[in-house]
Amino acid sequence: MTEIPQERRVVTAIPGPKSVELQARRLATVAAGVGSTLPVFTARAGGGIIEDVDGNRLIDLGSGIAVTSVGASAEAVVRRASAQLADFTHTCFMVTPYEGYVEVCEQLAELTPGDHAKKSALFNSGAEAVENAVKIARIHTKRTAVVVFDHGYHGRTNLTMALTAKNMPYKQGFGPFAPEVYRVPVAYGYRWPTGAENAGAEASAQAIDQINKQIGAENVAAIIIEPVLGEGGFIEPAKGFLPAIAQFAKDNGIVFVADEIQSGFCRTGQWFACEDEGIVPDLITTAKGIAGGLPLSAVTGRAEIMDSAHSGGLGGTYGGNPVACAGALGAIETMRELDLNGKAKRIEEVMKGRLAEMQSKLGNGDIIGDIRGRGAMIAIELVKSGTKDPDPQAAADLAKACHAEGVLVLTCGTYGNVLRFLPPLVIGEDLLNEALDVIEQAFGRI
Repeated sequence: MTEIPQERRVVTAIPGPKSVELQARRLATVAAGVGSTLPVFTARAGGGIIEDVDGNRLIDLGSGIAVTSVGASAEAVVRRASAQLADFTHTCFMVTPYEGYVEVCEQLAELTPGDHAKKSALFNSGAEAVENAVKIARIHTKRTAVVVFDHGYHGRTNLTMALTAKNMPYKQGFGPFAPEVYRVPVAYGYRWPTGAENAGAEASAQAIDQINKQIGAENVAAIIIEPVLGEGGFIEPAKGFLPAIAQFAKDNGIVFVADEIQSGFCRTGQWFACEDEGIVPDLITTAKGIAGGLPLSAVTGRAEIMDSAHSGGLGGTYGGNPVACAGALGAIETMRELDLNGKAKRIEEVMKGRLAEMQSKLGNGDIIGDIRGRGAMIAIELVKSGTKDPDPQAAADLAKACHAEGVLVLTCGTYGNVLRFLPPLVIGEDLLNEALDVIEQAFGRI
């Protein structure tokens, strides 16, 4: 495995000529509905760098959307997955099982919150994990309704589109959607009408009131929430909100599901974001960072809930693929050995400090309305000067300016006005600061 120099290098326009040529081939054969944030074609990646086919090296502040937390070519992931590839690529765990699947489930039982007996089932994608969590909750409770939250994102399958709040681009034109899905308010502190300090108590009271009056708690199988809302804008529910909702679920026999697909596996400076307020979910869904870039997801939860499904009721041809399981064991090994929770906390310290300085320099006409997030899951919400009106154009312009200078950033948010930062947890601090320099300069150009 060749070590990629950990330095930004821009040698062509971005995208460069080879990427432009590949993009033309792509447009001829790849469906138009599959988008790309930046059409530079990757040749190799590792640490905090993506190198494209033209020889440009971009600082990676996206991690493939929080996937390559251990880097895109982590030694332990490559070593374990390569060894597994040499032994066998697939048998289907439902046909003849293998140890790697069991080992991943053992690790999940150890790492996820709570000291109760736990079991897991492995799948391929985050959406698949969420969909199976709903199946498990429904068969366990013998109820049908599912409660989700404003600004939530849970996937692109039919059921998970129904669970997802944002219409465009995820839902537009793809209905009708799965029934018995209900949406209630979330404690979005920055935009809460009576102020962030009241958001936790007021939003939880409103959500619980709506559930009781409009659905009936006795009809609810599951309440599903991201402990830090990802696509919705890296929203941290105001303090007190998650404990209140979790307690309501417990009091009413509702399965509380923490969707940790983006926020899990050291991303927020803890193994799982729900640990911040001591939340112990009944079920937790994971994917993205679990396997160092290989496709793997899981539902982990209380053994008695997980065992509610009959034999053969859960699974899938590729679920818990042996190579992906090997990758997961390598990723977890790396997270432990390098203390990636500690590294995520340091990334937060550096990023929030620098972003606050930028906010201060911009003065009263500040377009950075809010700086938020935890660990290496940080965001800035951009607003029109002197207001809280969302400014999606500023987010798009900032991203474009960063891309041109060799820094890959992503946007998100229900209003499209949030710049989100998801650096690999192994990124060097000098590289991170260089990326922040580019971001600061970009503010001067929009």
